[in-house]
Amino acid sequence: MLILKLTIVPFFICLISLAGRKWGSGLAGLLAGFPVVAGPIVIFIALEQGTDFASISAISATSAVIILMLFTISYSWASIKFNCPLSLFLSVVAWLISAYFLSTFSLNPMAAYAYAGLSLFITPFVLPNKKSNAPIETRLHDLPWRMLLGAFLTISVTTLASHLGGVWSGIFAVFPVISLVLAVFIHLSQGHYQVVKMFRGMIRGLYSFITFFFMLAILWPQESVIKACTIAVIASISVQGVVQWLIRTKFIKSLAKN
Repeated sequence: MLILKLTIVPFFICLISLAGRKWGSGLAGLLAGFPVVAGPIVIFIALEQGTDFASISAISATSAVIILMLFTISYSWASIKFNCPLSLFLSVVAWLISAYFLSTFSLNPMAAYAYAGLSLFITPFVLPNKKSNAPIETRLHDLPWRMLLGAFLTISVTTLASHLGGVWSGIFAVFPVISLVLAVFIHLSQGHYQVVKMFRGMIRGLYSFITFFFMLAILWPQESVIKACTIAVIASISVQGVVQWLIRTKFIKSLAKN
């Protein structure tokens, strides 16, 4: 189990980083929106703490997308005026404060899914819309550090799960480790516009994220870990397919009008 914790999440972080280098920050963001970090963390929690405990974590992880959007908005706007360290500090503080308030609410799976989906719909309209023609510079010198951060978060949350409780385990499972590292790296090397572009891509991927955890939250109390995960993966892929189809349809229509 320890080997899986140390390898699965860093492996996904490596793939996302390489994809971002080849195809751009938008695709990296889209892939970062998939449950490649929080998914394995909550599954490890289910295997170690039981499905009833993990079901609470899954509900919490679904609703934690709301505060992930607050982190996204905070960093996007801060990066326009401030340097990377200050932007990171302000956005993490915003995440921590909102995480505390979120932990005081008790939501059922449907309410968590609805609120999270609403936050995903609203956030693109709130993000900065400024464009840039600056050349894109890509570097991956910090790739080992990204992978180490992913492994550290996985070990930390799964180890502390029994002490944190189901709610905080779910919230910390959605701590923006990938988006944080990608945002910092892109901000330093490519500028704030590419950071916002990455976040916009991530938002599109998060529809599959909330669907995955919503399905786990309702299935784990009555199904096995493997069966629930299988159904959740199929559901999340299906939802993502619909989202991408809607985006392409809207794009095609806009082209036709022009």
